[in-house]
Amino acid sequence: MRVNIQSVALRLVAIGLSALLFVLGLSGIKAIAKVNILGKPSSVQGKLTVPQVASELGSPQTPQAAPLQDLIPNISAPDTSPQDEAVKDVWSVIPFPTASGLMTSTSVRPDIILSRTPRQEFASADPTNFGDRYVKDIYGKPANNAPIVVLHETVGTASSAINTFQTPHPDEDDQVSYHSLIRQNGAVIYIVPPTKRAFGAGNSAYRGSNGIEAVKTHRLYPSSVNNFAYHISLESPEDGHNNALTHSGYTEAQYQSLAWLVAQTDVPADRIVTHKIVDRSGSRIDPRSFDDRKFLALLRPYLQAMQDQGN
Repeated sequence: MRVNIQSVALRLVAIGLSALLFVLGLSGIKAIAKVNILGKPSSVQGKLTVPQVASELGSPQTPQAAPLQDLIPNISAPDTSPQDEAVKDVWSVIPFPTASGLMTSTSVRPDIILSRTPRQEFASADPTNFGDRYVKDIYGKPANNAPIVVLHETVGTASSAINTFQTPHPDEDDQVSYHSLIRQNGAVIYIVPPTKRAFGAGNSAYRGSNGIEAVKTHRLYPSSVNNFAYHISLESPEDGHNNALTHSGYTEAQYQSLAWLVAQTDVPADRIVTHKIVDRSGSRIDPRSFDDRKFLALLRPYLQAMQDQGN
């Protein structure tokens, strides 16, 4: 078969021209793909990154959220240095077991004749559930309020309350404690040293002859009486393990031990209050069914003895 050399040559030339045009066409498409809607090249597949868009449009980038501490007023932190001796002396008369043993009827107030020394126990709270008593509030003002005693109830068993206090609570919203707790059988349980601040009454204030007293010790939480309060809780009776307004009340042994314990504090009667009285949230009613007349009748001989001692 005869081959037409001229025809083959022409076909080769045509194929070569087609290939050249194809290559040029691809290059043109790629060049177009590298141009964005603003007519400027981008290094990311023909698209602008977010910062580039903001820059090209002349708009500032959205600023990052300010750190939490920058949103809080610039208030000096509480003085967490060791307390001075004057502050320690205020709380030194309040009982707490020491290495030498628990109190006896004459170990703390020998000037008072105690008819009965209650059984005493020790159940230290986890360190997350109590703190230091501050010499100054967060504004730098002296926090030298006279002590008060605040009475509570457990709304459950004593063992359950102790378990809560001994459980670590790193979340400050869950931290809670009393200084002392009195079982139904009258046993006194020491939980937080009196020189420390128990977390017994958040958002609270004492209203007395000096006006409204409260100390703010945390930037994010309301002021309270905790910095100058000694918290005592009574174990609730079984029918008080609920949210009812009343229950059957507390035992005679509890009232006897409460009077004995409060007598050690030297806190005057007008600065002995219930949680309900100092609460500002409107949600606390403890200790429910508390017989203040019975308590004061048992406390009065101790107070009289202290007054006679003072004279």
